[in-house]
Amino acid sequence: MQNLEPILIFITVAEMGSFTRAADSLGIQKGRVSTAVRKLEEYLGVRLLHRTTRSVQLTEDGRAFHARARDLLAEVDDLHSMFASDRVALRGRLRVDLPTEVARSTIVPALPEFMAAHPELELEVSSTDRQVDLVQEGFDCVLRLGPIGDETLIARPLGKLRMVNAASPAYLARYGVPRSLEDLQRQEHRTIHFSTMLGARPYGWEYPDGDNYATLQLPGALHVNSAQTYEAAALAGLGLIQAPLLGIGRYLESGALVEIIPDFRRRALDVSLVVAHRSNLSRRVRTFMKWIEDVLTPYLE
Repeated sequence: MQNLEPILIFITVAEMGSFTRAADSLGIQKGRVSTAVRKLEEYLGVRLLHRTTRSVQLTEDGRAFHARARDLLAEVDDLHSMFASDRVALRGRLRVDLPTEVARSTIVPALPEFMAAHPELELEVSSTDRQVDLVQEGFDCVLRLGPIGDETLIARPLGKLRMVNAASPAYLARYGVPRSLEDLQRQEHRTIHFSTMLGARPYGWEYPDGDNYATLQLPGALHVNSAQTYEAAALAGLGLIQAPLLGIGRYLESGALVEIIPDFRRRALDVSLVVAHRSNLSRRVRTFMKWIEDVLTPYLE
């Protein structure tokens, strides 16, 4: 292709679902839009759009090409802005993944200010407690809690999240308030089991043991794979949890949860920003990483 204009025209048609609206948006004649898309299809040897008198829809090939084409234009935009000053507006798509509770409690509430500062940036936020595949799933940046799990990835450590042992007042009224590790077993306490994948071995009740940490296996009938479900189960009185203060601090302040055995907290949780490649990070990614680091700093030790 001699230039990227046909790709830009195709993307606009696909996202607006109309040749007419795309032409109006781009400020060009409708015939030029139709010709550009037709020639692009001829060049690629596939049909990208289903056309009817009332609608325009992507074909299966069109959906695949659309996703890659948007990424291509974003990369071109990065090349154009590589040496631009910070005053030049950020444009294009940024795809990130965040742990569910960190996203809900901290990152999303702060997003309005970030998006107001960068109105031309399109942000796609995935929120999950599993370890996503940055390359296969197309993420520009991931915020990860705990081990990175892949030595080929590049991690920027941000700090650690303080952990808290907690339970609901109703649960403690039923089982008693443990004052020691021995009480956990003597009073027959139950824990809510957490692992990122159901069916995997639960992490266990972790506690400091000299210069290291050990794990106590407590009984519990409930297994969850979501941080928010983990907290909800504790609020419902279903068992003990070990969770970041960032997520459950408001429940401790309100009395909905109570901290227990504070001298035997789980080890602080590593927090890292992870990318697939160290070199040639786009200005979008670098700006977002700096912003998210600033947002999380007050919660880290």
